[in-house]
Amino acid sequence: MAGTRKRELARADRVQPGVWRLRLPLPWLGVPHVNAYAIAAGSGVVLFDTGMHQPGSFAQLERALSQASLGIEHIRLVVCTHAHSDHYGLAAPICEAAGCELWMHPNHAHMTAGAKDPAKALDRRIEVARQSGVPMAALERYREENKDREPGIAAVKLPDRDLVPGVEVETDLGRWQVVETPGHAPSHVVLHQPERRLLISGDHVLGRPSLFFDYGYTPDPVGEYLTSLEKVRALDVDLILAGHGRPARDLEGHIDAHLDLVDQALARVRDALAGEPRTAFEIVGTGLGLQRVPPAAMSWAMSLTLAYLRRLEITGQVERVDDSDPERWRLV
Repeated sequence: MAGTRKRELARADRVQPGVWRLRLPLPWLGVPHVNAYAIAAGSGVVLFDTGMHQPGSFAQLERALSQASLGIEHIRLVVCTHAHSDHYGLAAPICEAAGCELWMHPNHAHMTAGAKDPAKALDRRIEVARQSGVPMAALERYREENKDREPGIAAVKLPDRDLVPGVEVETDLGRWQVVETPGHAPSHVVLHQPERRLLISGDHVLGRPSLFFDYGYTPDPVGEYLTSLEKVRALDVDLILAGHGRPARDLEGHIDAHLDLVDQALARVRDALAGEPRTAFEIVGTGLGLQRVPPAAMSWAMSLTLAYLRRLEITGQVERVDDSDPERWRLV
């Protein structure tokens, strides 16, 4: 029950000399924390990712920093692996308080455009859901519940420098190289420190494999993700500093586990279309291996299902039924 959930507190864990994991609370069921990393850089640190903006979140960040004997004033640069609210939400107030820059990939409009105009973003989500077969009563409830919901971003802060290949982030541990890894989000990058064999992986590779794709901003997010996984496989990595959960080893094993998850999900979605054409909403639970999708997870589940359907369409396994409204899919 919501009322019995334990109140989470931020904390800092020293991963190795010069590297602190800042575990910051999130309000999401099943995802209680996000990791930011403070990495020594001269008289201060580079902060990789920021945590989500919510009541008390800035104080939680300060709490975690203080456990590492740091303060906001020690942050020399903010680097975001991608523009999702839990990794970018506090960028604006941190940069203002610390007087530092933000570096982030330029394909950030999937989040920043919606944060600038939440009403338009809500209208877009509802129309995609309507086209996907979500009942009108559910859409009306969703609009009412979300019309005043904050996006988890304190303010839209545009990057002072685009985080693209060729850009390097200097720290006491050496220079971190940027690798573009779209799929989870159009703005996603990972950062590789080759001499120390470290990888700041954001949400691209997690110690406990989990998937999400931002649907509707690029032609084939699942395909982009698969390509990005193989790109990262080629890196020499001993330790993965992931966006959620504990640091992990065995990069190749974790990549294989993520690939298996994608393969299984694609097969379930394809199998769910056996028989008559169906909408994305009609297969959202079956396709993801869930008997029932909780209302709080429906947006996540619909985005995944639509991304999988798009991948199956591109690979010639399913097709849209012409002129169907709501949109229906069938096997080829």
